[in-house]
Amino acid sequence: MADLTSEFAHPLDDSAANPADIAAAAAQVIADRSGIAQHDIALTLGSGWGKAADALGETVATLTADEVPGFSKPALAGHVGTIRSVRLESGHHALIIGARTHFYEGHGVRRVVHSVRTAAATGAKIMVLTNGAGGLNPAWGPGTPVIINDHINLTAASPLEGATFVDLTDLYSKRLRDIVHGVEDLDEGVYVQFRGPHYETPAEVRMAGVMGGDIVGMSTALEAIAAREAGMEVLGMSLITNPAAGISPDPLSHEEVIAAGKAAEQHLAKLLAESVTRILSTPAAGEGSEEVDR
Repeated sequence: MADLTSEFAHPLDDSAANPADIAAAAAQVIADRSGIAQHDIALTLGSGWGKAADALGETVATLTADEVPGFSKPALAGHVGTIRSVRLESGHHALIIGARTHFYEGHGVRRVVHSVRTAAATGAKIMVLTNGAGGLNPAWGPGTPVIINDHINLTAASPLEGATFVDLTDLYSKRLRDIVHGVEDLDEGVYVQFRGPHYETPAEVRMAGVMGGDIVGMSTALEAIAAREAGMEVLGMSLITNPAAGISPDPLSHEEVIAAGKAAEQHLAKLLAESVTRILSTPAAGEGSEEVDR
């Protein structure tokens, strides 16, 4: 296991440390505190998506970021900074991550994807990544949920280290996207992750569109790559909080993002809760439909 009391201020800042060891240590703390040996699905809840945790089921345990090895307190208003274990009516268990570290915080990619690696270490096979983002489609007003079907990573970084070659052809699972479509007929789009923390310029938004992007934001892509490396099936969803720069003449503000998220909370909670229920009741190809008994 990783040495969590080393000279480094944060265990993931030690280049000699193994991120998998630190994720395993975090998963063990979560298991000890929750009494749940294995989680079935994990959800990272971005701006506007936080209420979904309450709609999923009974909270078994809530841990703050500083209680779990490798996690950092979120720097962004609108993110709760907790990790929750939730028991669904089906008997499945969901890990709810409200302690997201953004790339623009400058802590390095290891910290950005630590939550995903921890989720995998808890046993979760499915990773749901949500965010609040800007939309390039003028028809997507604030409060519109969109399913991510691919991404473009403009951070110039990767969570993979060394000669690690991972196929991303079908990174955003078509099976999971189809299940969500059965809950609500949503549009799909390509998510473009910029470094941030500044919002994109109109020229950058036009560039994203020329490259094939439909949604712009500052999270998700790096986490999705790490989830694929860990063998997880990935579902990505964006809440369009505002038209991207240049799509509307209005200036962008973080207050606008928070307000749009608040207005959409109940809709998103119902959408995500029903989607998770259906996902967990629909076996993936090659899996049986054995009963849950935990």
